[in-house]
Amino acid sequence: MREWQVQRRERTRQLIELGGLVVKAGLVELADDDRATIYGAFLTVAAKLRGEEREQALVLWKRKGKRAFEDQNCEHSST
Repeated sequence: MREWQVQRRERTRQLIELGGLVVKAGLVELADDDRATIYGAFLTVAAKLRGEEREQALVLWKRKGKRAFEDQNCEHSST
C-alpha cells in the first residue's frame, strides 16, 4: 500500500472517531442534529482554547473525558 493511502486511511479513521465522540457526548441529539449549532459550539470551545483560560480548560475537560471513558468501560465490563 502506498504511503498516501496509509495516511488517508489514518485520517479517515481519526475523523470517524471524532464524529463518534460528538455522538457519544450527545451533541447531535441535544442540538437536534443542527450542524450550524454544533459548529458554533466547537467555535466556542476553540475560542476558549485560544484564550487565557486554555490550560485550566484543558485540565478540566481532560479529567471529565477520562472519567466518562472510565465510567463507560465499567458499565460495559459489568454487563
